[in-house]
Amino acid sequence: MTMSNDDLDAVRARVARGPLFPSLALTPEDVTPERVEDWSALAGRLCSHLGLDARALGDADASRVYELYLPTHLWLVRRLEAHRARHAAASSASAATTTPAGRPPALVVGLSAPQGCGKTTLTRALARSLAAHADVAAVVASVDDFYLTAAEQDALARANPGNELLRFRGNPGTHDVRLALDTLAAFDETAAPEPGAPERARREERKKVLLPRYDKSLRGGRGDRAPRATWPEVDPLATDVFLLEGWMLGFEPVGSAVAARIHPGLPAVDAELRRRGGYDALHAAVRDWIVVRAVGGGGEKKAPAATPIASVRRWRLEQEREARAEGKPTLTDEEVADFVERFAPAYEAYAPGLYARAARGGGRGAKAREGGGVLEGAAEGKGAAEGEGAAEGEGATLAVAVDGDRRVVEAGWD
Repeated sequence: MTMSNDDLDAVRARVARGPLFPSLALTPEDVTPERVEDWSALAGRLCSHLGLDARALGDADASRVYELYLPTHLWLVRRLEAHRARHAAASSASAATTTPAGRPPALVVGLSAPQGCGKTTLTRALARSLAAHADVAAVVASVDDFYLTAAEQDALARANPGNELLRFRGNPGTHDVRLALDTLAAFDETAAPEPGAPERARREERKKVLLPRYDKSLRGGRGDRAPRATWPEVDPLATDVFLLEGWMLGFEPVGSAVAARIHPGLPAVDAELRRRGGYDALHAAVRDWIVVRAVGGGGEKKAPAATPIASVRRWRLEQEREARAEGKPTLTDEEVADFVERFAPAYEAYAPGLYARAARGGGRGAKAREGGGVLEGAAEGKGAAEGEGAAEGEGATLAVAVDGDRRVVEAGWD
C-alpha cells in the first residue's frame, strides 16, 4: 500500500491521527478542507526535499512525513508566531526587544535526539520547508560543528590519559563551547542603531556571521574542523529561526559519585557539564526544545530510560556504510562499534533526566536562567505541548518517541 498527497482524506487521517497532532492545539473543527489542502502542499514540498515521491509513499516514509516532519514544521511555525507576538508586545516598553531591522531576534530551537536517528535530515528539511512554505528564514547548525579542532582534541586526550570517553570527539568536554556561545550570541543581537545614524552605518551594522562547520570525513573519519573558508555566511538580522541539533543537548550533570558508578571516565565528562558558563549557558540560550527519545522496535512503548544503544549502533552503522558507498572516508564497522560504545555511559547517565524533564514540558524558563535546569519553564501537560506555557516567554518542548525503525510511536510520555 502506498499513499498519495493527492488523497486529501488520507492526508487528513494520517495527520489528525498522528501522535503529534495534539501538540498542534487544533480541534476537529479546525481541520478544514483548506487546511488539509495546505498540509497536502506542505507534504509535497517535504517529499521534494527528501527525494521522495509524494504520490507513492510507502508506509514508513508516510509515517516520517505526515507524523513527524509535517507536524514539527507546523509546531515550529506556531512557536515562531508566539515568539513574534511576545516581542511585539514588549517592544513598546523597550527598544532593545527587537533587532536593528525591526524584528525580534532569531528564535533558538534545540533538537536533542540520539545519534543516527535523522537529526540532520530533519533540521535541513525543516529549514527548506519553512522557507518555501511559510516564508521563514531558518539557519541550521549542529553541536558537532563546534567540536574542538583535531589538534585540540589530541591535546585533550593527552591530558586525560586512559580516559576513553575523551579520547575522540563526541562527549561533553570535546566541544568549543565558547565558539558555540559566540555564534548564538550574534543571532540574539537586539541593540538598535543610534538615532540619526546614516544609512551606510546602518548597513554596516548588518554584519554577516560565519557558521562553523566540522568535516567528519577528515583524518580517516576521525574528523577535524573544516577550513574557515568553507564556512557558510549568514545574516543574523534576516534569520527567523536558529535550529541547533545535537545528541547530547540538554544533558545535565548527575554528580561525580553517580558518574563514577557508571564508568570510571565519566566523572571528567560530568565535570564539564558542571562547569559554569559552559554547557549550562549553551542550553540556556535555547528557548524551545524538540526532544526525541528512542524506544524498542515494533512500536513498543517504554518508560523514560536511557536510549537503547543497540538502535544507536545500528543507525550509525547504516550512516557510515552509506557514506562509504558514496566513496567518502569513513570508519570501519569495528571502529563504528568502538566509537558508539564511548557514548553509552553518557546515555545511561544523562538521557533519563532529559526525558523526564521533557515529559514535564517547558522550554527555557527561570530555572534555566538561574542555573536550575532546562526544559522546566512552561506549564505541564497539554499546555506545555501546545506552547500555552510560553505566554510569559518561557518556551515549550515537543517530546517525541520513535522506535528502532524511526517511526513516531508517541508524543510525550508518562
